[in-house]
Amino acid sequence: MVIREMSREECLRALAGAKSARLACAHENRPYVVPVSLAYDDVFGCFYGFTTPGQKIEWMRANPLVCVEVDEVTAQDQWVSVIAFGRYEELPETPGNDSDSFRAPERPRHVGEATPAWSLESCRRHCDDGRERALHVLETHPMWWEPGCTAWATHAHRDSTEPFVSVYYRIRIDRVTGHEATRDARDAISHAVPAPHIERWGWLRRTTASVFGGRSKEAGSGS
Repeated sequence: MVIREMSREECLRALAGAKSARLACAHENRPYVVPVSLAYDDVFGCFYGFTTPGQKIEWMRANPLVCVEVDEVTAQDQWVSVIAFGRYEELPETPGNDSDSFRAPERPRHVGEATPAWSLESCRRHCDDGRERALHVLETHPMWWEPGCTAWATHAHRDSTEPFVSVYYRIRIDRVTGHEATRDARDAISHAVPAPHIERWGWLRRTTASVFGGRSKEAGSGS
């Protein structure tokens, strides 16, 4: 296996092609990592995300320095891993937006139940001008709204009359680092040849070395 450091351009391409990511934040010297659905904006070089209030939002508000990790693993010796370090920025609502008073229907009784149809429409209705770019980028990912809405709707002991609060945010990327692992030529050959063949040829090499090595010693002693 050969591991090499990726260029910034390669890292950004990996970020743009990622289907999911892991978001890490910290608060009061305690780390927190959670899987998230983010959309990469290759024009401005940032991530956009949508969620509802929870621990990660509370922690990122307190400490906006975060990192995002994406990876793609093809095999044990063939993978790509990229980490983007950046800053959390919440995209606020414009004055007069009435999303705080928006009431959502009763939540599903079971986590496995389908997310209500109101989820996507409520996201659109309460996306003001300041969030227009985020919505434009997020909509390139199918079902981008579902994780955040489902987490809110299925939260245990939630009051069905509690207002639905949407949180749109951006992560500005300061720097990226990444590594790619590939299989070298020797590994490729060893993987291509079945194990019994490898053992057979290994036995032949050992036998040949023993025979010719012994003859070489006899010739040396005779001289």
